Amino acid sequence: MKPFKIPESVLVVIYTPALDVLLIERADAENFWQSVTGSKDRLDEPLVETAVREVFEETGIRVANGSPVPAAALSDWQHEIQYNIYPRWAHRYAPGVTRNTEHWFGLCVPENTAVTLSPREHVAYAWLPWEAAAARCFSPSNGDAIRQLPLRVR
Repeated sequence: MKPFKIPESVLVVIYTPALDVLLIERADAENFWQSVTGSKDRLDEPLVETAVREVFEETGIRVANGSPVPAAALSDWQHEIQYNIYPRWAHRYAPGVTRNTEHWFGLCVPENTAVTLSPREHVAYAWLPWEAAAARCFSPSNGDAIRQLPLRVR
């Protein structure tokens, strides 16, 4: 049996200099479009490490110095929210855990950055202008994060 998820996660808004935003569609929830998200693997895992790992696992984009997407392209927005865990995913957490703390990051990637989805997690992706991306998100807080993008990069 898999260990319970840690109720602390990252949300990474991946965008281009033109402010086109990458959204990915979950495999386990039809028409559930979102940014990259994921929980810490261990309690002491730095949030930046969680963000870099999740971006690579979910999109194949490697964030590393010497790659087309250097570490400096990832920015911690120093913003966190708490939300109620959706009932459909509550079984992944320890009994009694009902809320998750999510930390927001931005990742600026070059135009035409290749995306390779993890098929067990996501079935489709789309690059959309930030307003359209925010409107397509299933999660209201994910839409809120994307709507902050123009303020965060200027």
